[in-house]
Amino acid sequence: MDLSTLCLHLLLVLLDFSNAYENLALHKSAWQMHSHLWGAELAVDGQFSNLSHFGNQCTISGNEKSTAEWRVDLGTILSVHHVFIQYRTENLPWDQNNDFTGRFLGFSIYISNTTSKEDGTLCFKDKIYIRSTIPNPVNITCIQHGRYVIFYNNRTHVPFPSGYSTYAYNELCELEVYGIDTVL
Repeated sequence: MDLSTLCLHLLLVLLDFSNAYENLALHKSAWQMHSHLWGAELAVDGQFSNLSHFGNQCTISGNEKSTAEWRVDLGTILSVHHVFIQYRTENLPWDQNNDFTGRFLGFSIYISNTTSKEDGTLCFKDKIYIRSTIPNPVNITCIQHGRYVIFYNNRTHVPFPSGYSTYAYNELCELEVYGIDTVL
């Protein structure tokens, strides 16, 4: 096999691998604690072109709560590779001046076989970001098997790190779970 043929085969393998994962959460059943006017299902509807509350594309939890929890039911135990989150920005630049950065700080992602995060595996807990560095959107590698993907945030242990909002929110414009749609 000559070098150009080998390169072509390698390219085809890489292209095939990049398409190996699919969004397992799209249009699946979702739930949130402290439901507000914007339902949990908005975070798995595939729409996130308008990142404001007027866009009706983001789930928004209740105000002035110390904890916020949202989850999606994948329907069965599946192989998860990574989680993509697009957080609410109110269509403003995502920087330290955007108040939603403080609401996003400190969040966690769990993968569980039950609706309880305590029964699951903690994939990510934000302890490193500040308002000027938290990415949005964010991709979190989380190679686990599970049925439920749980977004959790809390403001229960004062004093909070600098820049954190006083209350906990889940304002997810989209949460996508990428993995393999094969029942384990």
